[in-house]
Amino acid sequence: MEKEQFYYDNKIVRMFLIATVVWGIVGMTVGLMVALLFNFPNYMEGISWLSFGRLRPLHTNAVIFAFVGNSFFMGMYYSLQRLLKARMFNDTLSKIHFWGWQLIIVAAAITLPLGLTSSKEYAELEWPIDIAIAVIWVIMGINMIGTILKRRQRHIYVAIWFYLATFVTIAVLHIFNNLELPVSAFKSYSVYAGVQDALVQWWYGHNAVAFFLTTPILGLMYYFVPKAANRPVYSYRLSIVHFWSLIFIYIWAGPHHLLYTALPEWAQNLGTVFSIMLIFPSWGGMINGLLTLRGAWDKVRENPVLKFFVVAITGYGMATFEGPMLSFKTLNAIGHYTDWIVAHVHIGTLAWNGFMAAGIIYWLATKLWKTELYSKKLANAHFWIGTLGILFYAIPLYVAGFTQASMWKQFNPDGTLVYGNFLETVTQVLPMYAMRAFGGTLYLTGFILLAYNVYKTAKAGSKVEDELVEAAPLKKITTRRTAGEGWHSWLERRTILFTVLTTLAIAIGGAVEIIPLLTIDENIPKITSVKPYTPLELEGRDIYIREGCNNCHSQMIRPFRSEVERYGEYSKAGEFVYDFPFLWGSKRTGPDVHRIGGKYNNNWHFNHMLDPRSTSPGSIMPRYSWMYTDDLDTSHTQGKMEAMVKLGVPYSQSEVDKGLFLLRNQAEEIEKSLRQDPEYVRNYGESNMQDKEIMAVIAYLQRLGTDIKKGETAEN
Repeated sequence: MEKEQFYYDNKIVRMFLIATVVWGIVGMTVGLMVALLFNFPNYMEGISWLSFGRLRPLHTNAVIFAFVGNSFFMGMYYSLQRLLKARMFNDTLSKIHFWGWQLIIVAAAITLPLGLTSSKEYAELEWPIDIAIAVIWVIMGINMIGTILKRRQRHIYVAIWFYLATFVTIAVLHIFNNLELPVSAFKSYSVYAGVQDALVQWWYGHNAVAFFLTTPILGLMYYFVPKAANRPVYSYRLSIVHFWSLIFIYIWAGPHHLLYTALPEWAQNLGTVFSIMLIFPSWGGMINGLLTLRGAWDKVRENPVLKFFVVAITGYGMATFEGPMLSFKTLNAIGHYTDWIVAHVHIGTLAWNGFMAAGIIYWLATKLWKTELYSKKLANAHFWIGTLGILFYAIPLYVAGFTQASMWKQFNPDGTLVYGNFLETVTQVLPMYAMRAFGGTLYLTGFILLAYNVYKTAKAGSKVEDELVEAAPLKKITTRRTAGEGWHSWLERRTILFTVLTTLAIAIGGAVEIIPLLTIDENIPKITSVKPYTPLELEGRDIYIREGCNNCHSQMIRPFRSEVERYGEYSKAGEFVYDFPFLWGSKRTGPDVHRIGGKYNNNWHFNHMLDPRSTSPGSIMPRYSWMYTDDLDTSHTQGKMEAMVKLGVPYSQSEVDKGLFLLRNQAEEIEKSLRQDPEYVRNYGESNMQDKEIMAVIAYLQRLGTDIKKGETAEN
């Protein structure tokens, strides 16, 4: 049969490669800025948009969606064309995908520091950007599937299975988790509340890790590791088992982030069972990757690309062993809310994602610019500096995590807590935070070396041009299985059926967990004393969200003796029915605040937010001075209450109509109570402080956990 000539699009690969390097350095730099705030909490004092609570989601979004996202697109656009022997389906769609994704990243970089956030972890971006993400993701999917359909290769290779699973699953996760009711151009409320929102969010959050940080990178592993080693994949059969078991099991595992919380026990147990099962397909992928290097280990000594791949796959194995272990309730009770989780996450991101990206970038640089790498010595230096950076980052945080868990749970013989002051646990781990920042500095330095190495390689090489190739077109054959054809080989040439089965595999787990929680009232017993937030408390909650306070403070007291003794009555599912969104948190840099209402007077909160060290010596919490000068924006208060009514919050029409009147009355009452402190009168005697944002924040904090009496559970 006569072969057809066509060109591979290398220019789009170059664009994504440059974006990967640039956004990688930006995301890691923001991460280092965040890490330094633990040891120097006031080094960016007074700058609201550079405070910890606003920078932390910027860092996570930058490294996940900007750095890892662009690295996936870089590798996918390169490998997909060659595996299918076809140019991308549409060059215009490729360019829209690239520029659309970069604009989304820029929008995130602007809105998150401004405090425009939904607060949901890894899904903080507000509704207009969420819509843009969905549109660009669908454009990418059309381009991918269109390329598959016009391929000149009958069977789709294992890497493409993972690309398809990534496209389908991220679309489903993103849409369902980000269902929200807009209030204004950049303010919305999740359609889910409390326990339901928590389950949907961690169904998304865990599987964002699974299907944005894992499956696409596994696809890249299956292409680039054999290419770099010049060896075939170790086992095709293991690839099949790895793929189908991984995508089916992973989707169930989200509830292990919510063990010992107010989530119903059956959902927690489902998450635990499937999380433990997850170790088998995960390690199947790791084994398949490492054993692909059989007979090529001598090359690892000489080839920096293979060095990065080996440590990356090993890091994947470590992280995917640790994840299932942390889903055991015994270990979860120790690790959750501590820095152990931060160390665990960064083994995955720094080793698995970062080193896979680095290895692919080095390998692609020589192919795109048709020259040798500028300096193998620099690449090896990057490898060793980066590896040391991972160790200096993770090991101190493991130590910090175990230290925190131990100190939080220790009792004196008389039954009192040994470390009753939460700050004692914070100051104890400050040296570990300093070592973490040093490790981050090393890791960032390695990527700066990579950027220089790639730049010099590009300067020495030739201009990136599209690559002329030829291949025979596919002959049509029957859709039925042919004689001797394996069932999976048959499935690989039935692209639409393959995609449908993939969608079913990832949909089952989410549906079984989420639908009962949304439809069966018994899962969330009602508590009659729990009432909606007042207008001022609602505004205060939104400021709390804007400042990212939930990044450091949880609002979920687990039923442990140590937590009940430290914080108060454990949290009940019915307490969160008006929380749009939920704010249970995932890390305790500061104490839990679910029962903080009434624990301190208004003056304490006023002074604490202005200067945390004045009330809590040794605190590493930043100052929020702008809350004392910025007037509370009440232009959307009535709209917010009307949105809450649509979501099921029982505000009467009279309460909505009188919302601003009720808000001002409560603010005046708080300001009046503050005047009982002579220090306040001396400093703010003539000021109109009842109109400031701090009044709303105090109102919200004083409300937390006050709706139920000790031991009260469901309606009776």
